[in-house]
Amino acid sequence: MKKKSIKFSVLIILFLLNQLFVFSQTTKISGRVYDATNNEPLPYVSIQFKGTKTGVVTDENGYYKIDTYYATDSLVASFIGYKKQAKPVKKDKTQIIDFALQPEAESLQEIVFVASAEDPAMPIWRNIIRFKEVNNREKLESYQYEVYNKVEFDLNNISEKFMNKKLLKPIQFIFDNLDTAAGKNYLPIFITEAVSDFYYRKSPKSHKEFIRATKVSGIENKSISQFLGDMYQNINIYDNFVSVFGKNFVSPIHDRGTIYYKYFLLDSAFIGKNWCYKIRFVPRRKQEPTFIGTFWVNDTTYAIRKVECGIAEDANINFIKYFEFEQEYTEVKKEVWMLSRDYLLVDFKLAEKQMGFYGRKTTSYKYHIVNQTKEDAFYSGPNNVIVADDADKKTDNYWEITRHDTLSESEKEIYYMMDTIKDIPQVKNFVNIISMLISGYKVLGYVEWGPYFSTYSFNPLEGPRVRIGGRTSNKFSKRFELNGYTAYGFKDERFKYGAGFRLMINKNPRQLLQFNYKHDVEQLGLSANAFRQDNLLAAIFRRNQADKLSFVDEYKIRYEYEPFVGLNTQLQYRNRTITPQGRTIYQKQISDNQMQYIPNVNISEFTYYIRWAKDERYISGEFDRVSMGTKNPVFDLQYSYGIKGFLGGDYQYHKVVVSALDWINVGTMGWFKYKIEAGKFFGTLPYPVLEIHRGNETYYYDEYSFNTMNFLEFASDQYLSAWATHHFDGFFLNHIPLLRRLKWREVAGIKAVWGSMSTKNQREIILPDYMYILKYPFIEGSLGIENIFKVFRLDLVWRFNYLDHPNVPRIGIRGKFDITF
Repeated sequence: MKKKSIKFSVLIILFLLNQLFVFSQTTKISGRVYDATNNEPLPYVSIQFKGTKTGVVTDENGYYKIDTYYATDSLVASFIGYKKQAKPVKKDKTQIIDFALQPEAESLQEIVFVASAEDPAMPIWRNIIRFKEVNNREKLESYQYEVYNKVEFDLNNISEKFMNKKLLKPIQFIFDNLDTAAGKNYLPIFITEAVSDFYYRKSPKSHKEFIRATKVSGIENKSISQFLGDMYQNINIYDNFVSVFGKNFVSPIHDRGTIYYKYFLLDSAFIGKNWCYKIRFVPRRKQEPTFIGTFWVNDTTYAIRKVECGIAEDANINFIKYFEFEQEYTEVKKEVWMLSRDYLLVDFKLAEKQMGFYGRKTTSYKYHIVNQTKEDAFYSGPNNVIVADDADKKTDNYWEITRHDTLSESEKEIYYMMDTIKDIPQVKNFVNIISMLISGYKVLGYVEWGPYFSTYSFNPLEGPRVRIGGRTSNKFSKRFELNGYTAYGFKDERFKYGAGFRLMINKNPRQLLQFNYKHDVEQLGLSANAFRQDNLLAAIFRRNQADKLSFVDEYKIRYEYEPFVGLNTQLQYRNRTITPQGRTIYQKQISDNQMQYIPNVNISEFTYYIRWAKDERYISGEFDRVSMGTKNPVFDLQYSYGIKGFLGGDYQYHKVVVSALDWINVGTMGWFKYKIEAGKFFGTLPYPVLEIHRGNETYYYDEYSFNTMNFLEFASDQYLSAWATHHFDGFFLNHIPLLRRLKWREVAGIKAVWGSMSTKNQREIILPDYMYILKYPFIEGSLGIENIFKVFRLDLVWRFNYLDHPNVPRIGIRGKFDITF
């Protein structure tokens, strides 16, 4: 009996805790109202939360009940002939509050009206902010709905001269679909549709989206499907900031909206069954990231019923001629307002008086279900977006039934048009040219030549260098790729070459096997973000001679496995022989007056690499893919084990490297990005195998290297590095009248590295005269202007210490092409 009693008590406690958790967001009040003089119940007494219209009236026996999200600190009872009475309320609690009303003596007092200095919109706006949290759908314990997304792109501002170009004669039929909007001709050219089921849970916070069907005109790429649902395209007006193409715009119902906007009450009327106020909002200052428009707000709950707004005309954002969005909200359940329709229109324009294009997104939401949380297992699993295997194989009949609205005739024509023109030779050639500019490879049937920017280059070791190479194309195979190149230096009169393959074992989950061999010169200490050593631009824009090159023979084989999106793992074997060139020689001191010449350094190592980037998404080709980023931190861990005697390896060692990278939104002050990395080598190793800190000897600004550090200037066997960059997005310059029109944006950064090298590692190979050991942190800073002519960035970089080293810049200018919105 005792055990059963304990079990029963535990169940009761768990049940009560569960009830408290489930209903913690609502305030439940019950009670009775009566006459204080005779204790008689008072029927039809108004019970309202102070400062709102949320309330009820008592029944015939004076009883009342309220269950609401819109509680305030006080509850007021009022009745004709009685004095008002207010009592304190414990929000988000269940409680009993009784009222004993005192009769009011009859008297007539003077009434004085005083005009308010503020617009009548302001009390309404304050109530919007007051109830903002409970009107935000994320207050709910859970919700779900079906969402239909339609995205369309249309060419606009099309001239007759363009339509009559000879190049377009084979596809003249497409201009039969021209339409007109806002005085501009536009041609629908691309459309996507998606239907999905979206699920949200508040605690622990989780979301899932199941994309049931997708339809994309003219593109056969399943990786795009993950971006067609609701999760990546939703604007929540209740957030303080709304992201527009990576820029943070202040929401019109920001908690401190009066700092950024002026509000004006325009009208009041019924929208459906809801009496609403119409409020206009305009920016207080020019060129801030703000909107201009109107919203309708319900008079009782102060929930947004409808909003229509666009970005301010002078906002500091590139290539966007016009932007607007409209949203409608519906009360799907008592005091629960959910988004029911979402429309977005963008007018993209690269240059004035040139052809641009519209981007339109229309989204509708149906079948809302709130506070019916599913079991934990439903929300578990690494993938938040799941695309059905047959999502892109739905029939026309399926779409006719499932669409929330019907397609217009011009929208229907897009599917036919895109399927037709993609096979026209002129269109194929145009697509190939664009592809070549982006990828660096020119498609020639079964092979691709490139990268073209490495065809010719030069350096002091090789003199003029020519290179020819390529890889097999997707026409050859979409699963197996061969690649290779050969190069020749006219000064050293040596051939260099490399070859390899890639095998896509599986795309879902991603499994890739890769092998590469190279016999070529290499710049040690080059960052992954830098120009390739044989890139012509790297040769042209150098600030020092490339006289510290090494000759490398390397072969490596790597297996990549991604069990789910966000978690990437790699297992690699690498065999590497490094031979000094030019002014560099490898020597080891074996006695006080005797040196030993070392012809090269050989390593044989296995590496395990793991990368965690929650919710990261990619647009994938057959082999390569482009990350579309993630809002979460990115973590990397690398462990390497070098084996002495295995396939020629000279050293036994362990290496561990960990890093974290994150991007932080700081509202109107732009965004902040940082990276921290730490590494350590265990074993005795020469400097070519240790961490050679990433330098940069070009005038190109490299985010991932030290731009005032020379190549091979510092090396360590244990180190900690960090850098941080803040993009202010014009926060200061937008307020300077003479500079405002330029739409320049400020950027500032700082980088530091601290490391050391043990005596035994210093002795393994004598450090060259241009290499040093870090005795204290190396630090450099930068201040820059980006968005110069919308495509260029210039940074003033300066070096804080180690200024006595030869051929190092104390201060300098670095630039880069950087195209952003």
